[in-house]
Amino acid sequence: MQNVYEAVDANKRKSAIVVVFFFLFICAAVYFISSAANISMGYEPGGLGMVGIALIISGLSTLGGYYFSDTIVLSISGAREADRKKDFIFYTVAENLAIAAGLPKPKLYVITDSAPNAFATGRDPNHAVVVATTGLLEKLKRTELEGVIAHELTHVKNYDTRLQSVVAVLVGMVALLGDWFFRVRFWGVKDRDNDNGGSQLAIIFMVVGIIFAVLSPIIAQLIQLAISRRREFLADAGSVAITRQPSGLISALEKISLDTEALEVANKATAHLYIVNPFRNIKGSISRFSGLFNTHPPLSERITALKGMI
Repeated sequence: MQNVYEAVDANKRKSAIVVVFFFLFICAAVYFISSAANISMGYEPGGLGMVGIALIISGLSTLGGYYFSDTIVLSISGAREADRKKDFIFYTVAENLAIAAGLPKPKLYVITDSAPNAFATGRDPNHAVVVATTGLLEKLKRTELEGVIAHELTHVKNYDTRLQSVVAVLVGMVALLGDWFFRVRFWGVKDRDNDNGGSQLAIIFMVVGIIFAVLSPIIAQLIQLAISRRREFLADAGSVAITRQPSGLISALEKISLDTEALEVANKATAHLYIVNPFRNIKGSISRFSGLFNTHPPLSERITALKGMI
């Protein structure tokens, strides 16, 4: 049995390993796809001529979303700002837990929906927003609500939104490079006379580049989802570290797992933000393969991990 501090450290190490592997994979993918594209255009193999352009385009496309992510998500979700009198328990729970976590009190919003769920957004603790549905506020006891809000505050404290933004940029860059490569390869200049076209090195780079161009977007997406799932485990452990009560979050997750209502305002772009899958709750075990495509780990696994901290 792990205590909460051992669980937090273990989840941090596993998250770091996944993130490091992700960046190494991205570097390899960018290198070989760019090199293959350069060969297609008649340049020396091994160059990185297209990387700068890809970084600029991918970076600019996500920069606005990064700085205005909270506004965009709140607008999509139809959330209203929480009122201290009307949402007193939510308000005071968030205030108290922010103090316990050493964070500025986040902005609080409420989504009018009977499905119990919550999420946090914002690029850093000074621009954080915590959102809860009316279903969550009505169906959970105060101790259970504390577990959920502490989970979201841990996401804020760990800069998970920022991490996901960086990961999204890199995934987008790989997808852009792969698409760009095939456009250059099949529609661009392919028949330039040069000494590199038939060399063994050029052929190797071309073959490896094609493999990366086909598989990299899929693999990058899977690693992105793995990072998201690992951060959920870390946020669960962080919740216990703040509240000192694993039973609160355990009870909250068990209640949410029994609720079959889908969150109507959720969509694929925002699903990964919520504490549980907003579309449907998956009961029982799932296959290892199908689990690779989930934004959240199974609730049963999260509850088991939390019970190990008691």
